[in-house]
Amino acid sequence: MLDHLIQLDRHLFYWINHDLTNPFFDAVMPWLRTPKNWIPLYIIVSVYCLWKYRAKGIIIMAFIGLSAGFADFTSASMVKPLVHRLRPCADPVTALTDIERVPACGSGYSFPSTHATDHFAVAVFMILIFCKHWRGVWFWGIFWAGLISFAQVYVGVHYPIDVTCGAIYGAFVGWLIYWIFRKLQGRYPEWMPAV
Repeated sequence: MLDHLIQLDRHLFYWINHDLTNPFFDAVMPWLRTPKNWIPLYIIVSVYCLWKYRAKGIIIMAFIGLSAGFADFTSASMVKPLVHRLRPCADPVTALTDIERVPACGSGYSFPSTHATDHFAVAVFMILIFCKHWRGVWFWGIFWAGLISFAQVYVGVHYPIDVTCGAIYGAFVGWLIYWIFRKLQGRYPEWMPAV
């Protein structure tokens, strides 16, 4: 069963990494996975939090950071060392046919994708926080996190299962941090923003 799943994962990786190749994706996907290119989005979210919630917006920003930080730490420092799955660009089975679209393969292991984990944690937390005020946050949050995750496979540094499991785990972390936020909101309403 596990062997069949791994083979299916490799076939899906090959389809995304090879068969979907086109000049537009070749230009956009490496750009999407570069953290410095996300700065404008983070600035927009920060400005919105401060504009909508004033000083209490800093608390929301801190919880967004907590979502990303907890997801990042647990996926990269706890799960990856336990699983030891090689990246496609380092796996002897796929490395010879892998099309790398980034300068380096990346250090560390592949499962789960920390990019997917972090982005889905932040997306789900923000969706749960802002959904009453902005319905479009559902679409844009999942779209952004999904696009970043897809880019990881397209550029050749993760398998589809890596990003899928990273997305599921990240969504759980985002929900967990939101749950903590709501508990604190009920206990300390004078300190927590009303969302």
